Amino acid sequence: MTSSSSPSQDAKRLAHAYPEGLRADALMEEDVAWKHDIDGERDGDQFDRSERAALRRVAGLSTELEDVTEVEYRQLRLERVVLVGVWTTGTAQDADNSLAELAALAETAGALVLDGVIQRRDKPDAATYIGSGKALELRDVVMETGADTVICDGELSPGQLIQLEDVVKVKVIDRTALILDIFAQHAKSREGKAQVALAQMQYMLPRLRGWGQSLSRQMGGGRGGLATRGPGETKIETDRRRIREKMAKMRREIAEMKTGREIKRQERRRNKVPSVAIAGYTNAGKSSLLNRLTGAGVLVENALFATLDPTVRRAETPSGRLYTLADTVGFVRHLPHHLVEAFRSTMEEVGDSDLILHVVDGSHPVPEEQLAAVREVIREVGATDVPEIVVINKADAADPLVLQRLLRVEKRSIAVSARTGQGLEELLALIDEELPRPSVEVEALVPYTQGKLVARAHTEGEVLSEEHTPEGTLIKVRVHAELAADLAPYTPTATA
Repeated sequence: MTSSSSPSQDAKRLAHAYPEGLRADALMEEDVAWKHDIDGERDGDQFDRSERAALRRVAGLSTELEDVTEVEYRQLRLERVVLVGVWTTGTAQDADNSLAELAALAETAGALVLDGVIQRRDKPDAATYIGSGKALELRDVVMETGADTVICDGELSPGQLIQLEDVVKVKVIDRTALILDIFAQHAKSREGKAQVALAQMQYMLPRLRGWGQSLSRQMGGGRGGLATRGPGETKIETDRRRIREKMAKMRREIAEMKTGREIKRQERRRNKVPSVAIAGYTNAGKSSLLNRLTGAGVLVENALFATLDPTVRRAETPSGRLYTLADTVGFVRHLPHHLVEAFRSTMEEVGDSDLILHVVDGSHPVPEEQLAAVREVIREVGATDVPEIVVINKADAADPLVLQRLLRVEKRSIAVSARTGQGLEELLALIDEELPRPSVEVEALVPYTQGKLVARAHTEGEVLSEEHTPEGTLIKVRVHAELAADLAPYTPTATA
């Protein structure tokens, strides 16, 4: 705020208004120095020094909702995306199905799909993935729809990403980056978050880009001195080195977590508890099936990769045999190798199991493609020797012709519905039949003082008959060799 009179005029007025002894005090104390006839001519309101230096709020700038009913009139700003695919092999329907799955992935990640285009080519273009001419057409589609992101149905090289972004003028990501983003959103446990972070850094490392100062040299390289001789590292080289250090740290942490998981597996093996792994395509209903069979209470949602963290629960066959059920991460076609490597410790649940329940969505238009994609990942983790039962889920919503085709082609298969309970009793009986059975059949008269042997026979073996006599428990069981040796002193031949 400015004064309407000069400092010399104010001094003359103060000298006239106050005696000589009070002039200094009057000049120091603003309240005393103010007079209506002097300061009334000044522009605007006058404030104390502290008030002039304080932060001043400006009314009317807040956008906070005052009424909760205003929420329904606001829309969440989602990324608006256009999908791009290259059709190299298969039929046109296969290409459409692949792009439809990419749209489901984009929706799961929280994007709004505006349009999707497919180009027929022998192989993706090495420069822009779809070719320079089609890239210009894609730019027109992006401008027409108002999209801010392009998602390609494939894994793009760093050069393809840069050149396609230069043409379409919006952000470009590929299928791998989209799946990694979904995994990052859904990871909950410490191990899951570490695995996703490792996969993201593996993907990011060759795709780092720098502008301006990112490519400038850092001072260093010598042993000291004025300018520390030598060109030193560029900023982008420093970033890459830090990412490699973080990746090494993540691998050590995952290895430590793997040790804990391996200890639990060894404990189950020591107790001779058979294990069953539930594997299958994402959103095929694996968690729903686990909840139906064991009451595990795992999150069930109609979304891709809704659950990432493996869940192990104890279950019991109709004949009373105990076994464990492990729910594994869902698979998808063209699953990024970064994820296969990062989640290898989790997927080892499949390789170490005694039986695989391969769950497939019976309501899918082409369930055979889901079966092929999952079996490819099972081969990568080295679980091809494990017996497999194909569980065709969602039978209540599936096309009867598709069910008949699958049951005819897959010899060891069964149709169930985790939602209605259809076929679950037959599935439990099939699991009981397929699980490995103890190899040694023993009949023993166990004294009541050795009741722990009878308990082990129930938990580790298969009890065929049991009778309580005055001398002890007469039991006929099928057990493993280790327990058979412990029961040997109480067999009829040993007691005779």
